[in-house]
Amino acid sequence: MTIFDDLESEVRSYSRLWPVVFDRAEGSRLFSEDGRPYLDFFAGAGALNYGHNNAFLKQALLDYIVRDGVSHALDMSTVAKRDFLETFQDLLLTPRGLQYKVAFPGPGGANAVEAALKLARRVTGRQSVVSFTNSYHGMTLGALAVSGNAAKRAAAGVALTLTTAMPYDGYPGIGETGPRYLDRLLSDGGSGLDRPAAVIVETVQGEGGLRAADADWLRDLAGVCKRHEVLLIVDDVQMGCGRTGSFFSFEDAGITPDMVCLSKSIGGFGLPLALTLIRPELDVWKPGDHNGTFRGVSGSFVTGAQALRSYWSDGTLEKSTRERGERIAAALGAIAVEHPEAGLEVRGRGFAAGLRFATPGAARAVCVAAFENGLLMETSGAAGDVAKLLPPLTISDDDLDEGLDIIRTCVGPVLARSK
Repeated sequence: MTIFDDLESEVRSYSRLWPVVFDRAEGSRLFSEDGRPYLDFFAGAGALNYGHNNAFLKQALLDYIVRDGVSHALDMSTVAKRDFLETFQDLLLTPRGLQYKVAFPGPGGANAVEAALKLARRVTGRQSVVSFTNSYHGMTLGALAVSGNAAKRAAAGVALTLTTAMPYDGYPGIGETGPRYLDRLLSDGGSGLDRPAAVIVETVQGEGGLRAADADWLRDLAGVCKRHEVLLIVDDVQMGCGRTGSFFSFEDAGITPDMVCLSKSIGGFGLPLALTLIRPELDVWKPGDHNGTFRGVSGSFVTGAQALRSYWSDGTLEKSTRERGERIAAALGAIAVEHPEAGLEVRGRGFAAGLRFATPGAARAVCVAAFENGLLMETSGAAGDVAKLLPPLTISDDDLDEGLDIIRTCVGPVLARSK
């Protein structure tokens, strides 16, 4: 481990939570170099919805490499990109009646967010953007400006401006919902709130404590945006690609955002890829207005297209995620019932679930204990008060039950020590 301490930057974080050297991975498990298996309820922070080294995706990638497929092409037209776009359109957009242009803004989720913010400002001619309490949209400056976490914002080193935070669904102490409050401010000439270019929102706040917005709340928000001619951006970087059940996390609310940000599992295999989906009439980019060297990694096109063909050509994965998501919620609910004095709260939706602890430090202690028992999971929330579960969507029932059992056995001792 000394090379990591000696040479790697102090900015690393996950390696501190899980102080082992990992060597290989398969399905829902990682293996350390000494061969110990770890059940993975982290899944690359949602970048591995289909598990590690998924056989379907790995074979497609190997075949592409063996035939000397183009590995790097910036935004040139390639067979791999064409196959991805055609598959994306045929299996996702057309069946859902969605019409979007696809921009490849760069390799990560923050790139997708930055592109959406930049385009919204160009389209509307306005500068400010409304975001929400406890939101998280990435670590670049524009994405940080619309994020709520104080510690992450402080790392920017400069003022983060041109944004206004509104209360997210269920924000404590707020009697009026965020959309209605926003509507009142935008309708009042004396409120001091200028009409923004866009509103950016997560349907479930992955890093913000796994708060899930109600469908009515999301519909109200979409209505307010339409009424005031403000663009609605849904950040689906972590919650998209089936994490909550439907491929897009906003589908159950019956809304159609003006822009959608996708990354993480859109490439299927854990390779970098990000998309910004844009309503066609908003696609006012001029050639080269937003570019970069790694706008579309060919290997990601290959595995991303194969993932769509393997898992989104019918409703099997969606049905499984919904049903087993209810099992996860029930298991976490049972843990909360076992410890009524602790005030535990079940959070999230689908395969993005969590358990909030009222006792400071308890969520992290549970994650540490879980690691000692062979399970990888992280905390969520500005105070790190939620133990967060992001299992692969393809995990077996036995592995899912094993992980949930480990969590249950860890919670009791942690709470007992914290009394």
